This record gives sequence, C-alpha cells and structure tokens, in this order.
Amino acid sequence: MGFILYLAMSIIAAFITRVFFLFHKILKSDCQLISPNSYLRTIYCIGSGGHTTELLRLMSHLDSKKFQPRLFILAKNDISSEVKIQEAVDGSDDYTLYRIPRSRNVKQSYISSVFTTIYATLSTIPILFKFKPDVIFCNGPGTCVPVCLVSFLMRCLFILDCRIVFIESLCRVQTLSLSGIILQYFADIFIIQWPQLRHVCFRAKYFGRLT
Repeated sequence: MGFILYLAMSIIAAFITRVFFLFHKILKSDCQLISPNSYLRTIYCIGSGGHTTELLRLMSHLDSKKFQPRLFILAKNDISSEVKIQEAVDGSDDYTLYRIPRSRNVKQSYISSVFTTIYATLSTIPILFKFKPDVIFCNGPGTCVPVCLVSFLMRCLFILDCRIVFIESLCRVQTLSLSGIILQYFADIFIIQWPQLRHVCFRAKYFGRLT
C-alpha cells in the first residue's frame, strides 16, 4: 500500500513538474519544433462566418506542401464553413473534415457552456490521438478551446509534441475574445492584429494585419 501511494505521488509530482515546465516555455515563447519530416501535420480550427473567412485567408498564404496533411475541425451545426473550405482547397484531396459539438452557442450562459465545453473536449480526444498534429492554427472561435486544451494535455503526457498558433480575430480591436483570454496561457505563439491589444496581453506578437 505504501509503495502504491509513493508511486502515485511520484507520478502526480512528475506531471505537475511537466506542466510548469511547458508553461515556462510557452510564456518565454520558446516554441521551437523539431520534426523528422519535411512537412507538418496541421489542424485548422474553423469557427463560423468571419472566423472561417479569416483563417482560410491566412491558410492561403501558407505553403500547402509544408503544412500538410490538413485537418479542419468545425462545429457540428456549422454548414456554411464546409462550403468555404471546399472552395479554399480548390479541388485538393489532402484534407479531412471533422465535426465536434459546439463549445458555446451565441448567447448561451457561461454556466451551461461549462458542460458543453466538457462534452466538446471529450469528443476532441480521439481526433488528436489519431491525427497527431504538429501544429494547430486557430483564430478565436469557441471550437478551438477544447482542441487546444486537449493538445496541451497530450503534450504534458508526451503523447503529442504539438505547437499552438493563435491569431486573434481582426474584429478584436480593444479587448481579447473569450478564447483569446483562455488560450493566451496555452498558445505557443499568440498573435494580435491591432497594436492596441499589446497592453491586454503581455506576450502578444504584432505583425500587422494577417487575415
């Protein structure tokens, strides 16, 4: 009994140490990724409406041979984004679509969104475990939160070695989105598109308008 307790405490201590180590690297923006391949398995977390348009515009400027294969994760009730994705990939077949429950619907209470976020998070686990992404791009939709949190947890457990790139939506001029508020502590690279947001997030990077 004593040995089992000691072993359990050792595992917990090792996990906590790993979590703090990764937080330290993230807050220092130490996001180097060493990949044995010439390509990066890439996830795009698709929102709806303007979020989708912005992220697909960013994707169009990336090297499709470098960032592939591509997996698009979107909400189950998001129909319009699928059409936009098909237009953006322009006949390419090196991508996959996967739908997860929406974390939070418009005007949904924060209390009830806790339960829907947990459900969405559990739905995300098998996707990431199977696809094993090298990088995740997201720009603010609630869909990205469970994806990024599961990715971080799997990184803590040495299941994944994935980097998260968060680009705050162009419509966010003075304040961060709720997703941005959460993911500023988990994203390896946190990018804003308005200089006014520098005082809101101390580790934000500003490169001008990207989307």
